[in-house]
Amino acid sequence: MNPDTRRSEIVGLLRAIQTEIRVDALAEMLKVSPLTIRRDLDILAAEARIIRTHGGCLAAGRAALESGYHAKVAHNFRLKQAIGKAAAEEVPANGIVLINDGSTTFHIAAHLQGRGPLTVYTNSLAAVTDLAQCPDIALYVIGGRYNGALYSLQGSLTERVLESLRFDICFIGADSITPEGLCMVNSPEEAGLTQAMLRNSHRRILLADHTKCAQQGHFAFGSLADFQLWITTPGIAPESLEAYRTMVTIKEAVG
Repeated sequence: MNPDTRRSEIVGLLRAIQTEIRVDALAEMLKVSPLTIRRDLDILAAEARIIRTHGGCLAAGRAALESGYHAKVAHNFRLKQAIGKAAAEEVPANGIVLINDGSTTFHIAAHLQGRGPLTVYTNSLAAVTDLAQCPDIALYVIGGRYNGALYSLQGSLTERVLESLRFDICFIGADSITPEGLCMVNSPEEAGLTQAMLRNSHRRILLADHTKCAQQGHFAFGSLADFQLWITTPGIAPESLEAYRTMVTIKEAVG
């Protein structure tokens, strides 16, 4: 990885998780020495792209918030980043795109630069910053009740707005995928909102890394058969992968 790419990775990671990252943690993630990371941070700080801290760094100009959402974004960051990049390649020219409020779908926003003109709708407040930086994207934020845990807008108002819209393509996350192919989230509100998104989208793409097959969710919003494509990462057990492929086309993204 060249230095410019590595520094962009650092800034992207800080923007995503909105909390301090230590030098040693960055060195481990990026497979370089702590000395190399410190040099990168000095350059990024001089460019006002980050804020140096004692032993680490913060995103410049953004609050360093500790929240469940940002912890989810940080978890399996590289897997989710690879999925976001692969998902952006599926966006049609001049498309009307819906991105939901998942910690994986968040990563699409950073990869849409230059893919416009596009019209993008989202209820993810976390994705707005990156999307707003793309001059060729007409950005619409779907309103509703603020959910601090997910850093998004949800509720019955959001569902009513969705029912009045139609999308060429939607990108949906999930908290878990069961062996039977059910797609799960952790609240009935999330399930109802996601079902409204699926109903009003022509092409439906699921974004969930392979570790979601070992997680637990409580409420099913649909099944793999409701999607035309599932973008995941290598690591699903072969027998499970074979069963899943009978329900949906699967694309494995490699970071």
